[in-house]
Amino acid sequence: MAKLAIKSDNRKQNLLLPPSLDELVPENHMVRVVDAVIDRLDISDILSTYRGGGNSAFNPKMMLKVLIFAYLSNVYSSRRIEELLRRDIYFMWLAGMKRPDFRTINYYRGKRLKEGFDAV
Repeated sequence: MAKLAIKSDNRKQNLLLPPSLDELVPENHMVRVVDAVIDRLDISDILSTYRGGGNSAFNPKMMLKVLIFAYLSNVYSSRRIEELLRRDIYFMWLAGMKRPDFRTINYYRGKRLKEGFDAV
């Protein structure tokens, strides 16, 4: 009888170099298309809704990318988007590992995009 060979599932194994999120996202994935398209857009109407001063804000283009990708993935809940930013590789890559909470996502969608989204 042949000996049973089982692959190791050691999740605590240290890696010499941690993998880059860029390596984990396929070159032809929809998230890369969203990233490239939004990078080319003029979002000056959205930027005009910011007053300046106070705490630093998340990058408006990053927030727009996350929302557009979420909508394309049939995700509309700001709480669900927050969850995906913490556990989904594509959302983490798109956001550059930034993690806005659901209140920030909801505020951006309701306040910043309310007037500027049609122009974009």
